[in-house]
Amino acid sequence: MAKINDYYQKKQLMEQLANEINQLEQDQSLKRELAFESSIRELMEEYDKSPKHVLRILAAIDPSIATEKAQGSTGTRAKRPMKTYTNPHTGEVVKTRGGNHKTLNEWRKTHGKETVQSWQKD
Repeated sequence: MAKINDYYQKKQLMEQLANEINQLEQDQSLKRELAFESSIRELMEEYDKSPKHVLRILAAIDPSIATEKAQGSTGTRAKRPMKTYTNPHTGEVVKTRGGNHKTLNEWRKTHGKETVQSWQKD
């Protein structure tokens, strides 16, 4: 019985979505946006341009477009600063940008986290 209930629920959802799509298709503002999108795509095809090319052109016209894109994109983040640790017992030096270094972890197990942190030189 669970399958038949699932079937009817899905069928009802499909009918709801079909009704919503029909309402959207009757909306004049959506029709205008779809027509605009279609025109843009035709122009891009006619001039053999990709969306990236179009964005570059628009950014040249309006520089705020380039800054909006830069803020919205993840991009690359700045590198972490290089940290240098020197073990005073062995003289061994470890340089790392992260805290999950194999040798550092061994030192932390042996000497304690605070002690190893005191070995850091900027």
